[in-house]
Amino acid sequence: MRYAWLLLPLLLSVTGCQSAYYSAMEKVGVHKRDILVDRVEEAQQSQQNAQKQFKSALQQFSELIKYDGGDLQRMYATTDSKYQACSAAAADVSKRIDSIEAVADALFDEWQDELKQYSNARLKQDSAKKLADTKRQYSNLLKTMRRAEQSMQPVLASLRDNSLYLKHNLNAKAIGALQGEFNTVQKDINRLIDDMNNAITQSEQFVAALKQ
Repeated sequence: MRYAWLLLPLLLSVTGCQSAYYSAMEKVGVHKRDILVDRVEEAQQSQQNAQKQFKSALQQFSELIKYDGGDLQRMYATTDSKYQACSAAAADVSKRIDSIEAVADALFDEWQDELKQYSNARLKQDSAKKLADTKRQYSNLLKTMRRAEQSMQPVLASLRDNSLYLKHNLNAKAIGALQGEFNTVQKDINRLIDDMNNAITQSEQFVAALKQ
């Protein structure tokens, strides 16, 4: 806590930058709702890319445990490359979700504040209802996205372990030791893909609702 005051200027700077960005975008006709839609769609693309990377890593793992002679150093390099690609894809997914949270919080705060400006009670009530509905849909979407994000962690841990083990044990015996891990990794990746598909489907529904 004693160092918290050191972080305050940075937090204020980040918040200020975001506010300045939103203000600049609004001046050219791009509002927080539009930015939110764009970021949700970008998160969809990021999740789809992550699915491809994890599927590719699973395929490489499948080929690894079928090893029957050849260049083990090259096999390790490919295995590690697949892990690194998955790690980068997972980081991008997290970054996209964080960016969604940032603009969603700003949008909902603005929407709530603007309810005070209504003089027409009927319109105010209708807008308040739409805000509540949108926040509920968003909350469900965010939970689904975060669940998919967390589903990547056990897979990344397994892929990292496999890469590290292979790095220091470049022999056929090491391949045999990794064979028992395949079914667990396959199960985790299948669960991850299902979670991401659910998140992508909810994203599409949320975007459609925002555009109404």
